[in-house]
Amino acid sequence: MKRIVILVSGRGSNAQAIVQRCAAEAWPAQVVAVVGNRPGAAAFDFAAAQGIATALVDHTGFAGREAFDAELMRVVDAFAPDLVVLAGFMRILGDAFVAHYAGRLLNIHPSLLPAFGGLHTHRRAIEAGCKLAGATVHFVTPALDHGPIVAQAAVPVRPDDTPEALAGRVLAVELVIYPLAVRWFVEGQLVLDGGVVRHRSGEAQWLLAG
Repeated sequence: MKRIVILVSGRGSNAQAIVQRCAAEAWPAQVVAVVGNRPGAAAFDFAAAQGIATALVDHTGFAGREAFDAELMRVVDAFAPDLVVLAGFMRILGDAFVAHYAGRLLNIHPSLLPAFGGLHTHRRAIEAGCKLAGATVHFVTPALDHGPIVAQAAVPVRPDDTPEALAGRVLAVELVIYPLAVRWFVEGQLVLDGGVVRHRSGEAQWLLAG
C-alpha cells in the first residue's frame, strides 16, 4: 500500500479530487496526510473530515527558504511517503528538498508546459493568441515548472475568453488528469526513460476537452 502526502496552500481542489478518487477506485494507496503552509487553508477542513492527518508548517515563521524546507521535509518524512503531491502548494521548493524526493514528487501546472511556466498563465496564453491552453502533470525537478511530463490536458481558448473563464475550464481538466497521474504512479505504471515518461500499458497521457 503506497503512502501519499499532499502539500497544499489553499482550498485544495486537486487534493480533494485525489482523495476521493483514491477511495472510490480502491487504489493500492492511501492519502496519509495533508500538509500546508497557510493557517486556515480550506484543505485542512476537508482532510480532517475524511479522517486524514493534517500538519501546518507556516512559512512566515522561518527566516529563509532553507529553514522552511528543512522543517517541511522533517514533517513530511514523519509520514513515510512513497509519493509527495503538490496540489496548489504556493511555495518554491529548494534544490535540497526536490532532490530528497526525486522521482516521487509530482506537481500540476496550469499551462501546457514548457509554455508559460510561472504565474498568470491564463492571461499570458490569451495575450499570446494561443488557440489551446491546459494543464500539465510533471515530476518536479530543481528548474521551476519543468520536469518530465506525465500527462497533459488541453482546452480551447475562446475568442471572448477572460483569464477567469479560462482558469475555470483548465481546473476542470486538472481534476481529471491529476488523480489519473497519481493512480498511475501508485500502480507502478510510469516509466521514466531519458527524461521522458511513458505509460507501461500505453494508456493515452493526454486529454483534449471541448
